[in-house]
Amino acid sequence: MAPSSAPPLLLRRLLLALALAASSSAAARIPASLTPISRDIYHSSDSILHEIKALVARNSDRLTMDTVRASNKGYSAEMVVVTYNHAKETVDNGSKINILLSFGQHGRELITSEVALHLLYILTEKRKIAGVDLSSFEKILENLVIKVVPMENFNGRKRVEAGELCDRRNGRGVDLNRNWSVDWGKKEKDYNPFEEDPGTAPFSEPEAQIMRELSKSFKPHIWVNVHSGMEALFMPYDHKNTTPDGVSSQLMRSVLENLNHRHFQDGCLVGSGGGAVGYLAHGTTTDYLYDIAKVPMPFTFEIYGDEKASTDDCFKMFNPVDKTTFDRVINKWCMAFLILFEEGLRNLPDGQVVSQGTLDNWVPMGGEIVERNVERKSSNEHRKLEGLDLGMQELRTYFRLFMLSTFLLMFMFCSRISKNRNRESGEQSI
Repeated sequence: MAPSSAPPLLLRRLLLALALAASSSAAARIPASLTPISRDIYHSSDSILHEIKALVARNSDRLTMDTVRASNKGYSAEMVVVTYNHAKETVDNGSKINILLSFGQHGRELITSEVALHLLYILTEKRKIAGVDLSSFEKILENLVIKVVPMENFNGRKRVEAGELCDRRNGRGVDLNRNWSVDWGKKEKDYNPFEEDPGTAPFSEPEAQIMRELSKSFKPHIWVNVHSGMEALFMPYDHKNTTPDGVSSQLMRSVLENLNHRHFQDGCLVGSGGGAVGYLAHGTTTDYLYDIAKVPMPFTFEIYGDEKASTDDCFKMFNPVDKTTFDRVINKWCMAFLILFEEGLRNLPDGQVVSQGTLDNWVPMGGEIVERNVERKSSNEHRKLEGLDLGMQELRTYFRLFMLSTFLLMFMFCSRISKNRNRESGEQSI
């Protein structure tokens, strides 16, 4: 998303677009007046994924990881998806709440992927946040299946690391948060392709295709798209200045307001993205997840923004630049997610917590799973065999019904013929 006002938001967006154009023409040359990536604080994209892979290997009882690739018209993208399941071997997933968290959709928002990495540590190995014992959340985590996409826009992140510090787009210049189908392609008066290129069609981008298929098969009850640029807790809609009607909207607002009050002391902006942020956004992920995928609680979290930063100093605008602020943001938002899990578990109606089907069959058409845990493979094979057995049982049942109905029809047919013959013989005797 974009930063909040001061100077006015539309002016800041225009200046930011000009800064992006300038950085694209001279990616490798960062002026001394601009803040470079704090590489002593931030992981590189490769090191984050390497660390996550090692974390999964150490905690295979709770974590699994898939690496998925998709392509379209010569452009390819890979995405890592980590699944946390507290007691995956003993508890039926059908009774759990599914949560999908996506980080790093915009390349320049490095802080979001750092939160993803730290959250995975908290779920597995580091059981404290700034000295706070997290054992009270253990029971809550037993009721959740959490999928984490730590870096949705890997190719775009690479462009930022190469020097294009203001770039939020993917590897071929498309804004992934404008590539979804709800109100796709509509352009506001302040539209600038450097910021909001929606692509050639809805879901033209492999990254959006992977996320769509993941949302379809996993069927999350709660979805959070994590960004930076300000501090806010948003719900639908982004493409119009209103929130949805009905009970579901009231529940979403209640969850966000409770989180804001309990954890942020009412310091975050709360409301619809289109109504609260100051401009409308079309073709966004959150609006699709609510309107089309029917996710009960889709949110957008904005976790940091430096309103005093110059509009062309993008790294500083969207990311903490000192270790103290970095740690504070990481700890604050990791705790916020734990409280969100608690609020969601308390507020979701029982009727919405039902079996969500398979968690595995979500590779987009033409895509492939590049890497999958061995344990996950064997469990998939076991499920396939179970499915084959169930299919054979159904076939046997249908075959028995078919034979029974055939016998009854033959019996009725023979009875009819017998009656006709008796009638004819009676007429001849008369």
